[in-house]
Amino acid sequence: MISREKLGRLLPALRQAVTGHRLLFAAKTAVAAGLAWYLAPLMPGPAAAYPYYAPLGVLVSMHPTVAASAKHGLQSLLGLGLGIAMAFAVTTFTTPNALAVAVVVGLGVVIGGLPRLGSASEWVPMAALFVLVLGYSNTQGFSFAYVLQMGMGVAVGFAVNWLVFPPLHLEGIDPAIDGHQRALSKQLRDMASAMTESWPPDHEEWASRSGELARTATDVRTAVQAAKLSAKANPRSRRRARRLPGDLAGLRAMERLTFHVQDITDVLASVIWEEDAGTVIPEGVPPHLAEALVDVAVAIRQWRHGDAEDFKSSLEAARDSVAALSGTLTEAAADQASVNATASVAMSLRRIITVVSDAV
Repeated sequence: MISREKLGRLLPALRQAVTGHRLLFAAKTAVAAGLAWYLAPLMPGPAAAYPYYAPLGVLVSMHPTVAASAKHGLQSLLGLGLGIAMAFAVTTFTTPNALAVAVVVGLGVVIGGLPRLGSASEWVPMAALFVLVLGYSNTQGFSFAYVLQMGMGVAVGFAVNWLVFPPLHLEGIDPAIDGHQRALSKQLRDMASAMTESWPPDHEEWASRSGELARTATDVRTAVQAAKLSAKANPRSRRRARRLPGDLAGLRAMERLTFHVQDITDVLASVIWEEDAGTVIPEGVPPHLAEALVDVAVAIRQWRHGDAEDFKSSLEAARDSVAALSGTLTEAAADQASVNATASVAMSLRRIITVVSDAV
């Protein structure tokens, strides 16, 4: 029996494997492979005798984005050509034997290491080996059939991927952005709570949450870049990918927000737990700092999600509370109190407000 722990790991993997995008991709690949096999016997000359290379060409060219299909398909054909040329050169001097196999494979791997070959690098030694071993008795005819059937398969795969619901990965952007906004807002709220607790505070998870913030920021970057790549050469992108420029701007804003929130985290963690760091918050300032952190957290959460008027109100509240914090710091500085740490936090909060207001 499968243990509960293993089942808990298996089910998410299965859900990831049977998504709508994956099932559609599998169906398109299957249809393209079947179509290539049907067309393979119609190829001219000796190519009709090697129909199995046509579905292989489909597998080479089928990728989750249209641009990747074209790129990898063409790169594979390039690798095929290089491998065949190398095999021709070797068969001029020797018959298939252990030394010849070693030479074509070794040279193929070396040539495959050339920069900018991409997936072509995998096909150089493979094509050379196939031509040497399988096509030695008719090198010219086999090579012609190999290239023609693979090329036809690549063309069929690309055509099916381009014409039949070409993939456009836009649906992952909003959940990723929403998740990161929640993480940033929660981080500021948790730090605000720490400002009102006795020190050291009972809740200190926020001080070690940089890894989680980096992960959710990476999720946003991955989702936006996947959407951007899927829009290239995609006929559906003209109608549905108009949001991408705004999402790219949102990604840049998110990265700036993450930097400022992490900077605040580092400063406040130093204030609370590093006694010898010389970073302190003057007496009477923590309540104002907590209010500013909460109001900025609300503004971040309202950005891109809330009603326009609610977002405007949250920005005004954040500006007012940060201004009040700055006024309190001015009074504390007049009393010769050290305000460097809190002033740094206030500056980061002002920059956060600027980022979200400019990104509307």
